[in-house]
Amino acid sequence: MMNLRFGRILLLAIGVIMVFAAVAAILFRIIPGPHKQADYLVIGTLSTFASLAVLFVVLVTTTFKDPTAFNKGKKQ
Repeated sequence: MMNLRFGRILLLAIGVIMVFAAVAAILFRIIPGPHKQADYLVIGTLSTFASLAVLFVVLVTTTFKDPTAFNKGKKQ
């Protein structure tokens, strides 16, 4: 039986990969060909940025719901 936490991680990973592929496909259509090496660099960079931004937003809104997750305050 699949663990619920493993299922969430797997779903998140699949979602991030799908975002990467979708952004790359859109950018391949937008950037006119023939593509040069710099075009592939830009497409890969923007796709990676978009997928990592989605990962960050999902993790912050789900895993780190605690308002003190980033700010623990000072010890007294």
